Amino acid sequence: MTKSTILKGVLASAMIAASAGAALAEYPEKPVNFIVPWPPGDLEDVLTRMIAEDFQEKYGIAAAVVNKPGGGGGPFPGAIEVANAPADGYTIGSFVIGVPVIGHQIDIAPLTPAKFDPLGIFLTYPFVIATSKDAPYSSMEELAAYAKEHDVALGHFGDVLTPTQVTKAFAVNAGFSYASDAAFDALDCNTLASGDADVINTTLQLILPCLNDVKVLVSITDQRIPIIPDTPTIGELDPSLNIALWNGLFVTKDTPQDVRDKIIAVAKETALGERAQKVAAETGALVYWQDADESAKRIETDIETVARIGELLK
Repeated sequence: MTKSTILKGVLASAMIAASAGAALAEYPEKPVNFIVPWPPGDLEDVLTRMIAEDFQEKYGIAAAVVNKPGGGGGPFPGAIEVANAPADGYTIGSFVIGVPVIGHQIDIAPLTPAKFDPLGIFLTYPFVIATSKDAPYSSMEELAAYAKEHDVALGHFGDVLTPTQVTKAFAVNAGFSYASDAAFDALDCNTLASGDADVINTTLQLILPCLNDVKVLVSITDQRIPIIPDTPTIGELDPSLNIALWNGLFVTKDTPQDVRDKIIAVAKETALGERAQKVAAETGALVYWQDADESAKRIETDIETVARIGELLK
C-alpha cells in the first residue's frame, strides 16, 4: 500500500467523520412542535411552554406548544398526531399517564401497538381527597368507618381520570362505598362550603385559598406534597394503589438517540430550574425530572396497577 493510498484513506475517514458530526448537529433545523392534548392553561401546558421557550432560546429554532384537546379517556387526537408524525423529533408529545398506559389497549388503531418512548416524566399533579374542616372524620381510615354507617357524597372530575379510579378503588379495598358520586366542572372551596359534595377528589391548587378550612385526607401522588407534609400518599395507605396522574415528554419509537438527548437536555434543565420550581411551590405540584429508563419502568408498573384497579371496579 502506497503512502498516497494511505493518505486518501485517512482523508476519506476524516470526511466521513466530519459528515457524521454535521448530521448530528443538524437537529433542530426547523420549527419544533410540542403537542399537548389538553386546552391551554393547566399545569402541563404551563410547564411544556417553559420547555418550548427554553428549547427555542438554546437552539435558536422556533418551538411552539400546540394544544389538541379532546378525549380525556381516548381517542387522544393529540397523541394520534404525534404517532403519525415522522420519527425525527420535530413533533414531541407532552402526555398524561393515560396516553402511554392505556392508549394502545383501548382499540385506538393509530396508537396500537405502543408507539411512544418516554424522554422523561416531569410533573405529578397534586390530586388530593379533601373534606370540610367540620367533617366527622380526619383520615381515610375514619372516613371508611363513617361511610359504612352514613351517606357520603363524592365529587370528582370524571370517572376516566386516574385519581377518580384510585379514589373508588380505595373504597373497595377499605370495605365501604360512597352513597353517590358525581363529576363536577369545578371542585374547590365552594363545593365543600355549599355541601354539593362531602368529599372531593381535586387538585390542591384549587383548595389552597381555603386550606385552613378543609381537611386533606390523602394525596394521590407518588411523594408527599411539601405544602401539606403531614398528609400521607395513597401508596402509604394502600400500596396496591400506588399511582399518580403525571405528565411527561414522549417521542415515537424510531426517533434517533442524539435527537432525544437534545430534547432531554433542555427539558431536564427547565424542570429543575427556578421558574418551574416556583410553579411547584405555588400550586403543590411535584415538578422534577425522571429519566427515560426510570420513566419506562414507571409506565410498566402503572400498567399493572391500572389493570388491578380495573378488576376492582368491575
